[in-house]
Amino acid sequence: MPADTSEPATPDTPVRTPGRAGDLTRLPQWGITQAAAAARRASQLATAPVGAALAAVGEGPLAGPRRNVAIQVRRMVIGGDTEVRDLSEPLQGDPGLFGPDSVTWRVHADSSMFVGGLRALLLQTMHPLAMAGVAEHSAYRSDPLGRLRRTANYVGLTTFGTTEQADEMVAMVRRVHEQVRGTAPDGRPYDANDPHLLLWVHHALVDSFLRTYQRYGAAPLSDADADQYVAEMAVMAERLGAEPAATSVAGLEAWFSRERPVLGATPDARRAAWWLMVPPLPLAVRPTYAVIAAAAVGSLPAWVRRQLRLPVAPGADPLVVRPATTLLLRSLDWVMAAHPPPPAATTGDGTAS
Repeated sequence: MPADTSEPATPDTPVRTPGRAGDLTRLPQWGITQAAAAARRASQLATAPVGAALAAVGEGPLAGPRRNVAIQVRRMVIGGDTEVRDLSEPLQGDPGLFGPDSVTWRVHADSSMFVGGLRALLLQTMHPLAMAGVAEHSAYRSDPLGRLRRTANYVGLTTFGTTEQADEMVAMVRRVHEQVRGTAPDGRPYDANDPHLLLWVHHALVDSFLRTYQRYGAAPLSDADADQYVAEMAVMAERLGAEPAATSVAGLEAWFSRERPVLGATPDARRAAWWLMVPPLPLAVRPTYAVIAAAAVGSLPAWVRRQLRLPVAPGADPLVVRPATTLLLRSLDWVMAAHPPPPAATTGDGTAS
C-alpha cells in the first residue's frame, strides 16, 4: 500500500468533492460515452492497422504538438524528473533486475500500463487493512492520482533502472511504510510493512498489469510467457520483504481465491474509488482519462465492481470500451515515442551512475 508522501493541497489546487453517493454508480458511463466517440473514429481506421494509420500522418507540422502532448502525459503519470533508461537506445551498463530480454520489459513498456496501474489501485482498495492505511496516511482526496504517479515511478525504476536504482527505490518504499501504521475502523491493527499486506499489493499489481496487457497490449503473451512474467515479478515481492509470491498464473489465481474471504469494499474504499474516477484534471485530458478509467473498471472482476459500485452497462465493455481503448493506447504508443523516458546518467565506463 504505497504511502502518500506528497504535500497537502495548496490553495490553488482544484479539489472536487463527491456529490450524492448514488452518483458513483454512473461514473463509468461518462467514460463509456467518451469511448463510444472514440469507437466511431476506430471504425474509420478499420481498413488499416492503427500503427499504419498513425504512421501515415507523418511528422511534419505535428512533430511539435506530438512531443508536447507526450511530455504532458508523461509528467501527469510519472512526473518530469524521474530518470529511467531510454528504451530507444541500445542498452549500456547494468541491465537491472530484469533486462531487455525479459517478459517484464515487454509488458511494462506497453501503454496498457495506463489501464493496469489504475486497475491495480482500484483492486487494492478491496483489502480493508490496506485501504485503512491509504485512508489514514494518504492525501488521495486532494491528489487522487498521486498514488498512481508514485506506483508508476516505482514500477518504472525497478523495471528499467539499474539494480542500484531498483534497490534504492525498494529501500525508500520500506522507509515510508515504517510510518504507515495504525488501527483500522474494525479495530484490527495494520502495518504497511506487514509481509502479507505487501504480498497483497504486489499480487494486485502483477494481476492487473498482466490482465490489462493480455486485453490491450500490442501482442498478447503465450501461456508460457504469462507464467514467466509472474515468476520474474516475484523477485520484487522478495526484495520488499513480502511473503513468498506466486510464480505462475495458476498460482496467482489460486492465491486470490484463498484471499477472497477477507476482501470487501469499505466506505473508505468506495470513496477512494470515487476520487480515482473523477480526479481534478485539466479539461483537455479528461476524455482520455475517462476512456482509461472505463477500461480499468471493465477489467475488474464483476464482484469487485459491484462492491465498489462501479457497474458497467451490459455489452458496453466488449462493444465500445475495448475497441476505443485499443485505439487510444496505440495512439498513445505513437505519441509517447516522440518523447521517450529521459536516460539515466552514465559514467565513463558506460554504467549508470
